[in-house]
Amino acid sequence: MSRFSEQLYKKDSITLKALNLIPFYFIYRKWYNFLKKSQWWDREKLEEYQLCELNKLLNHAYSNVPYYKRVFNERGIKPNDIQDFKDLSKLPYLTKEIIRNNLKDLKARNYPDYKFEYVSTGGSTGIPLGFFYEKAVSRAIEWAFMKNQWDRVGYNFSDKCVILRGNVVNSIKKSRLWKFTFFRRWLILSSYHITEENLHSYITKIRQFKPKYIQAYPSVISILALYMKKHNVSSFNSIKAILCGSENLYSWQRNMIEDVFNCKTYSWYGQSERVVLGGECEINRDYHLFPEYGITELIGRNEKIVNNDGQVGIIVGTGLTNYCMPLIRYKTDDLAVHTTEKCSCLREYPLVKTVEGRLQEFLITKNNRMIPITALNMHSNVFDNVKQLQFYQDTKGEIYLYIVRDNDYSESDTKYLKQELYKKLGNDVHLTIEFVNNIPRTKNGKFRFIIQKLPFEFGEYNSEH
Repeated sequence: MSRFSEQLYKKDSITLKALNLIPFYFIYRKWYNFLKKSQWWDREKLEEYQLCELNKLLNHAYSNVPYYKRVFNERGIKPNDIQDFKDLSKLPYLTKEIIRNNLKDLKARNYPDYKFEYVSTGGSTGIPLGFFYEKAVSRAIEWAFMKNQWDRVGYNFSDKCVILRGNVVNSIKKSRLWKFTFFRRWLILSSYHITEENLHSYITKIRQFKPKYIQAYPSVISILALYMKKHNVSSFNSIKAILCGSENLYSWQRNMIEDVFNCKTYSWYGQSERVVLGGECEINRDYHLFPEYGITELIGRNEKIVNNDGQVGIIVGTGLTNYCMPLIRYKTDDLAVHTTEKCSCLREYPLVKTVEGRLQEFLITKNNRMIPITALNMHSNVFDNVKQLQFYQDTKGEIYLYIVRDNDYSESDTKYLKQELYKKLGNDVHLTIEFVNNIPRTKNGKFRFIIQKLPFEFGEYNSEH
């Protein structure tokens, strides 16, 4: 799902120098103004735009990116041989393994080194991945798309917002579980200390802050909502909407959240790799996929494009905004349900009914803290020498991490992994790392990031978990 702001959340403050605010703002504003207009284009104009941008991207990739030069030449084709969306099938899928094995050759040679921003994610599939954004530019564009989505529920940058995502609050040692950022408009609450003892303080702090919006992982906001429901805690009168992302939002979660907070819950889908982005609109819970952001294909079991209503396919995306490291026909390993319906909001964006396969899970500490597995994604080089990983738990406070090592893996990697993971897990867990030759797939061919054997008590909302 989209993690554009997580790097910003990790900062104690955002300075003008750190953000390089002036070029950032102009890039953001240019894209934001464009999206305000393009969202109302008809389908023909949107497809014309996509094909034009695709042509630019393919020519750039062929001329400047060694991996794609090789791919085109091996197939005896040139960028101009791809005239429509169907012609994309002339190019192979780009997988996580291919990226890992060709990272340097996927970097555009016409960009100077200082333009590359390295990003790494543990991913929801258990396959760590590193890649590059164009420094400042990629984040500014992402902000424009996210702000365009949040406009649908009335969000403004001047609004106060609570953040309940995978954040480590630096003031934990001082017994404070929150901090302010984004010019004191965001109140960040630690997602790693959600216990019966702390939730009352969280609620008090939110009530004092009087936010209009809450940005949250569905798994985290569900814990807060369940606590409030269980203890008959009244809602926050100031809350206008809950903005959920980075995890699949289940119907039981949505129902409970909206019941407790008495407001709309808005969900979006994206990835750190930034090839597909979509969200709900003002009136429809289907995901509206941005055609300006990327070209989306749903691929069925037979490797053919999914066309039938209700049919499930793997999401394959070609990002149109990141030229420093283009991702063309990137296989996300996420699943979506196809629909041919049109939305009455009048946007001619392609829709998908649901996104499946990124199912959030929790790890349980000895003190009954519930840590969302999504929060353990690392946006650093901590997993660079790991081929695959999987968490396993069958005893409270005891966690196993199975690792398939890369050739460059060493003992220092183990120490670094434990150091970084304990920062997020805390001291009331025991982490055991075991090395394995492979991690088995599910019957659907996916890797599970976590195998959780402990029972969960979500009361009347437990049955669908």
